[in-house]
Amino acid sequence: MPSSQPHSVPDLQQAVLDGAYGPPPQELAVTSAFWLHHTTRLAGSQVTYRNHYLLLRSGDAFGASSFETGELTPDFCADASGHTLDHLIRHDSAPVRIAALDAYLARVQPHRSAPTAETVILPTGTPETRAEARDAAVAGLLDIPAGAKVALIGVVNPLVAAIRDQGGVPLPCDFNLRTTNWGDPVTDDMAQVLADADAVVATGMTLSNGSFDVILDHCRKHAMPLVVYAQTGSAVARAFLGAGLTALSAEPFPFSQFSADETALYRYRAANA
Repeated sequence: MPSSQPHSVPDLQQAVLDGAYGPPPQELAVTSAFWLHHTTRLAGSQVTYRNHYLLLRSGDAFGASSFETGELTPDFCADASGHTLDHLIRHDSAPVRIAALDAYLARVQPHRSAPTAETVILPTGTPETRAEARDAAVAGLLDIPAGAKVALIGVVNPLVAAIRDQGGVPLPCDFNLRTTNWGDPVTDDMAQVLADADAVVATGMTLSNGSFDVILDHCRKHAMPLVVYAQTGSAVARAFLGAGLTALSAEPFPFSQFSADETALYRYRAANA
């Protein structure tokens, strides 16, 4: 492990390429690559979530990133298998870089065996049951006083409800949604919700769209709690625990929405949180 923690995603990328986290990534190859377009509309909701994922498997780990429509085409996967991780960590596409970093870091330290991870089992059930359990686990990482304003960067409706259940006031921000399921306005002005917030919850999508480093820097400068809910990029986000990241809910592939059976997520808290 490196002697100091990274302060940005490019810092982490370079440290991995330098071998600071374990075996050189040029020694580890991608076995399979796949591209997913997934939509969800939970019961009673007026919102259809439209998600795109890139998955890279290396050894016993899956690396994942999310991306916007048109940012990466399915034919990328045709030639990705067999490449070494260092090649993809240097790729021109940010989602590819994040997926490759995630695969590497999840392989050298799987969540399931991480000594600081708390395993949370999501129950067998409907998408609604599982989403509510997942988002309650995420909100449970927030240590906030009643009435605290929580910037939610990347809106998930059950997480809006879970923040309210914790006594927080959600400030929703998303590039693709305009209202929550309860009619709350959703802004696309991340700077404004960060300026108004007492704490921040961000999704793993922020890693691949370039906003993660901005959020991390803001929370460091203002000593503000930052919780990341990461399906995609969960091992990448984990590298920043204690370096601006207060807590993490890591949900590696297969994500909860792809199964009706019990699955695990892993909660982490920074040692100084």
